[in-house]
Amino acid sequence: MPQIVHTEGESNTSEARKAWLKKSIGPKSSPLLKRDADVFLHQSLSSPCVSTIAKAEGIWIEDLDGRRYMDFHGNSVHHIGYGHPRLVQAIKDQLDDLPFAPRRFTNDPAVELAEKLVAITPGDLGKVLFTTGGSDANEVALKIARAATGRFKTLSFWDAFHGAGFGAASIGGEATFRSHIAGPLLPGTEHVAPFHPSRCPYGHTTLEASAEACANMINYVLEREGDICAVVAEAMRAVPIVPPPGFWKRVREICDRHGALLILDEIPTGLGKTGQMFSFQHDEIVPDIVTIGKSLGGGILPIAACIARENLDVCGDFAIGHYTHEKNPVTARAALTTLQIIEDEGLVERSAKLGEYAIGRLMDALQNVPVVGDIRGRGLMFGVEIVEDRTSKTPGNARAERIYYACLEAGLSFKISQGCVLTLSPPLTISQAELDQAIDIVIAAIKDGN
Repeated sequence: MPQIVHTEGESNTSEARKAWLKKSIGPKSSPLLKRDADVFLHQSLSSPCVSTIAKAEGIWIEDLDGRRYMDFHGNSVHHIGYGHPRLVQAIKDQLDDLPFAPRRFTNDPAVELAEKLVAITPGDLGKVLFTTGGSDANEVALKIARAATGRFKTLSFWDAFHGAGFGAASIGGEATFRSHIAGPLLPGTEHVAPFHPSRCPYGHTTLEASAEACANMINYVLEREGDICAVVAEAMRAVPIVPPPGFWKRVREICDRHGALLILDEIPTGLGKTGQMFSFQHDEIVPDIVTIGKSLGGGILPIAACIARENLDVCGDFAIGHYTHEKNPVTARAALTTLQIIEDEGLVERSAKLGEYAIGRLMDALQNVPVVGDIRGRGLMFGVEIVEDRTSKTPGNARAERIYYACLEAGLSFKISQGCVLTLSPPLTISQAELDQAIDIVIAAIKDGN
């Protein structure tokens, strides 16, 4: 079987990972890592693991040996930080009040959460279904689009991630999740190349020109196929790549003209991460369906949601979710409390302010460093692209991996995206002092590894 090149996340089988484990893992962590590797099925990016975790509080995680890391990844669940006291108490109280509800019986926390989501979501996105994970939320969205349009084909982007289920992997565009053993995938899942600021698949040299070519290709495919039910995309690619002004307005118009729905995946970017409650609000459009998850459970419990326009409530005779924990009052209470914390603590506005500050600091310090190809992001989801040189924009994958382990050694954890993008996504509750500390680590590691 051909070797798959994994571009999302640092490789857990590389020589650099082996060197890290040998050099940096303490005597208490090492035995647990071995037990983990012995008992869990191995898979790319997660098993074997990079370290252990014994505590998680605020922006910090700590291993069994007492080594602490600022977590600038967190699988995008920790918008309000780990173990927020108000959330922990709300979950405890709900366990005492009502610990479970079979899905055929409604309960107040579940209904209140649905009402809250409808209230904070723009436009006529007024109908909700809960799932236990984002992948499932995207599959619910696909079923709604099929039912509403009478079509089954979709159009999405290469390199995108929408989940690991067969439907979500089919519309996704990463080889890690859709190649070799994953097939055969769903029929009719068409793809186009995404826009990119420096390595445009369409041959352009600016983000704006790349995005225009991408929109033209979306129009071409929808016109040529004639029976696409939905365009499915990440509102802002979490690698991160920010869509230029006007891109989503153009795609919205294209979808409307060809009778296709627009489904936007906000699972990593929603609920304030980019400085708006939803990333698509930056682009002044409203999708037909939006999916959210990850941070919705407050970094404690798993819950996701599919939110659709009211006129898309067309599946009443079918089971499009039917999840055992669909209206679980404890997960619903966790999500509702998380939303209240985000609002009460002004975390959306805080994300916008601190994100602008962080990107500004990185640009000031790294603008003349030859291996820095780009610095980009929105709110508290931002990244530094590492290249071999700025002229060719050749990805500096090996260099990015070295920088990653240098940062880890200094107490900062994050994710590598697209093989060479240091992707930084801290909790929205981070203090400016903590943010400065992390940025100092990144700047020093990049300059030392130059």
